[in-house]
This record gives sequence, structure tokens and C-alpha cells, in this order.
Amino acid sequence: MQPPGSVKEALALTRTRMEKTVEDFRRELGHLRTGRASVTLLEDVKVDYYGTSTPVNQLAKLATPEPTLIVVQPFDPSITQAIEKAIRSAELGLNPASDGKVIRVPIPPLTEERRKELVKHLHTVLENHKTAARNIRRDSKEAIEAFFRDKKISEDDKHHAITELDKLTHDYAEKLDSLSKAKEKEILEI
Repeated sequence: MQPPGSVKEALALTRTRMEKTVEDFRRELGHLRTGRASVTLLEDVKVDYYGTSTPVNQLAKLATPEPTLIVVQPFDPSITQAIEKAIRSAELGLNPASDGKVIRVPIPPLTEERRKELVKHLHTVLENHKTAARNIRRDSKEAIEAFFRDKKISEDDKHHAITELDKLTHDYAEKLDSLSKAKEKEILEI
């Protein structure tokens, strides 16, 4: 990635990178089990399909007809057992059951201990994403200071740019916090 040519580009790049961090956090939250069925739980499950590791959502129709059930309907019935095996071995704590054509994946209720573990994991994931946001801020601040050192911007411009950068960082940190609080509430809800 080439360095930004102006302060405006540096801030735009920062905004883009922060947005990607928030999107990645959202995606990670989708993989956290809350006791409610969600097809995103199976998003990372890979099935060995003719020697190729293929995501389950490319091999089957996924649906959640009930709040505690995911139904997996393979496009090719001959891979039903392979999909069932992949879900079982994905270490999601799920126990799929198949009738040969359709796989039913009941979502067991979370124990209090498991809820606390999930919240702890959530906080770790949040902190990792906040660290990523701080690193993005640091990179942008270094770029702004380089513009000042190279006499491309004045000291006032540098000050305004860093103030804008701090505001941007704060806004994205708040987005991460609010997403985390909502997910924590969802996890702890019985």
C-alpha cells in the first residue's frame, strides 16, 4: 500500500481501515453462539467435497425455521453425511441429526458457565479490534507528522488533522463498544 499523498487522503484511508475493523468485528460477533439459531454459526464450517474444502453454505440451503434450530438442506443428497460430519467436528458444541435428506442442528441452551466464557471471549475479541483501531490511528498520525516534517502542511494543519484523527478514532471505538454491549446483552439473556 502506497503512503497517502495528502492529509485528506490519510484521513480517508484511516476511515476506510477503521470501517473494515468494525466490519470484521461484526463478522466475528456473528460467529459467537448466543443460544439462538443463526446460519452465521455454520459460516466457517468447511466440508470435504471431492477433495476440496468447501463452505457448507455453498453446498446446502441453510435456514432457521425456529429460534433454536438450524436446518441444512444439501443440494446434493449424497453429501449429507459429509456435511453432518463437518458440523460435528467443527467444535461448535452442536450435535446435528440427519434423516438422509435434511440435517437438523438443534442449538442447545447455554449454561451460565458457558455464557461467562463467551462474554470473556467477546471482551478479548473487542480488545483485539480496539488495538487494531489504535494501530491504524498511530499509522495515520505518523503520516500526518511526516507531512509536517516535510513542510507540506503547517503546524495548525497538523493540529487540526490530529484532532480530526482523534475524533475519528473515538467514534469507531464507540461503535465497537456499542456492538460489544449489544452482543453481551444477547449472550447473557436467558
